[in-house]
Amino acid sequence: MRSGSPYRVMVVDDSAVIRGLLSRALEIDPDIQVVASVGDGQMAINTVQRQDIEIVILDIEMPVMDGLTALPKLIAARPGIQVIVASTLTQRGANVSMKALSLGAADYVTKPGSSALTTADQFKRELTDKVKALAFARRHTRREAQPSPATGVVRERPGPALVPHAGRSGELRLRTQPIEKPDVVAIGSSTGGPQALFRLLKALGSIAQPMLITQHMPPTFTTILAEHIQRLTNLRAAEAVDGEAVKGGRIYIAPGDFHMVVETQAGQKKIRLTKAPPENFCRPAVDPMLRSLASAYGRKVLTVILTGMGQDGLKGGQVLVAGGGSLIAQDEKTSVVWGMPGAVAMAGLCSAVLPIDDIAPFLSRHVGRAPS
Repeated sequence: MRSGSPYRVMVVDDSAVIRGLLSRALEIDPDIQVVASVGDGQMAINTVQRQDIEIVILDIEMPVMDGLTALPKLIAARPGIQVIVASTLTQRGANVSMKALSLGAADYVTKPGSSALTTADQFKRELTDKVKALAFARRHTRREAQPSPATGVVRERPGPALVPHAGRSGELRLRTQPIEKPDVVAIGSSTGGPQALFRLLKALGSIAQPMLITQHMPPTFTTILAEHIQRLTNLRAAEAVDGEAVKGGRIYIAPGDFHMVVETQAGQKKIRLTKAPPENFCRPAVDPMLRSLASAYGRKVLTVILTGMGQDGLKGGQVLVAGGGSLIAQDEKTSVVWGMPGAVAMAGLCSAVLPIDDIAPFLSRHVGRAPS
């Protein structure tokens, strides 16, 4: 994934022990170089003003200047820098992470205690993967920002077309089959997803159909995500409950550590939460949700794949499209990481590939409005 020299990372944590453990875990990967390690937010700001740092791993609770105070200052000091917030897997940690995302953090990781860090292999792999994905996207975006006759946003096309795409080799082939008015709307997202969800749902407002959202997040974090969506949008949003009926005008969030699927029982659509094995290293994952919706709703599904690393949503999207459902994706320019949306776009599954601010108007043209 690396392009050129190793990705330059700074670790910010008030514990020298944790800084050392994080630095050693990251530098096992030859694509990553920890170029700075500091103990508070003010030191972090001073450092990014002197050094060309690409990724910051940022603790929240620190002396002198805490992480939330430092976050917007870091982004202002070096535009384009990507910040990953490290927080605990608690309600407070989830709330702080959501606040950090609203202030411009690209992503977050939930860190174990210092005594567990030495053996937390899953945490180390997650942190390394996120650093590399964000750094690669940052370099790629900066290259593509150079003037080029091929640059431009891929938008909804009314007819068959091979659409030149500057971000990757080849072209995007958009599907031309008409989009039926859906009975259900689904959204899948990961890295950068909360910010994209807030932006999309605030612009969209209420719709008549039920909406199912799978965002890659752990338990507690999905609870806070649902609360933030409801507070920011005034929509009826909550974590899904096993066995509840799927009703129009409601938003169902897949709870952390459960796949969310829909089953038809006696003619009624119901939510099922399962502990089936992770897919794409994730639970919840987008693929099982989309497969179940294809089975339950057939052609009457409209899916949006938002920013996220990896390819979750590709296999489920193939099943969905084969059954007559429709799929759109966020474009590369407005995605934090164009992994998930890029996978479905380059596979030719999409009816449209749109900037985040164009997705709500697109959906509004195809869905019914909820009664006021």
